Amino acid sequence: MKKIAIVTGGSSGIGKAAALMLCENGYTVYEFSRRGENYGSIFHITADVTNPASIAAAAAKVIEKEGRIDLLVNNAGFGISGPVEFTDPADAHAQLEVNFYGAFNCIQAVLPQMRAQASGRIINLSSVAAPIAIPYQSFYSAAKAAINSLTLALRNEVRPFGIQVCAVQPGDIRTGFTAARKKSHAGSHIYKSLDRAVAVMEHDEQNGMAPEAVAKVILKAANAKKCRALYTVGAQYKLFTLINKLLPATTVNWLGWADIPADTAPKQNR
Repeated sequence: MKKIAIVTGGSSGIGKAAALMLCENGYTVYEFSRRGENYGSIFHITADVTNPASIAAAAAKVIEKEGRIDLLVNNAGFGISGPVEFTDPADAHAQLEVNFYGAFNCIQAVLPQMRAQASGRIINLSSVAAPIAIPYQSFYSAAKAAINSLTLALRNEVRPFGIQVCAVQPGDIRTGFTAARKKSHAGSHIYKSLDRAVAVMEHDEQNGMAPEAVAKVILKAANAKKCRALYTVGAQYKLFTLINKLLPATTVNWLGWADIPADTAPKQNR
């Protein structure tokens, strides 16, 4: 019997790569996104992760047709950049609504069915920006750190019901995520390193790993007899997260500026 999977934000990037790889490896896959269509053997259902009623209705359609949900991959997300001081509160709220509360809404939609069948797996897409916060991506980093905490807490809550939970932490990945980022240049006359820092970050993204590298780890986590709590994608990012555990927080935080020239790095007021 094929396992039934839901992938949010599966119309492009990591989500699409994961949906296709799961399908190729024996899963029946439903893709939830605001805009999309069926592709390959992937079934699209229009849904908005920020709308609990929309997600509940989409999950109900899957249950009605398949009778079960074996896997949820919480992938939907986007990015913003800019100094905290000049970030529009509406943009900050939107970042958390999609990247954190969107995952929460999906989890709430599938858990009753997973409890009823006494099995299931939830994979949340996090980022190395969770353990290693990125300057000018404060709210993205915060949302992903929240995802990690949610993952670890939920993992213990649902273990008695036969449900496993984990998070996958990619580093720089080549997808349309970079072009779709909402960038604010407000305050660049004060925060001199802003434009350079974002440019370096986006260069690294566009020269990063293919989304299929993340999809492979998602598949590994989905098929493992007992999934680990956190999976980091890529050797260099595994090293970064190890350094994060071993070095003082102040040192790790400074490393976020390693690629920024000294003449643009922030200086203390005197």
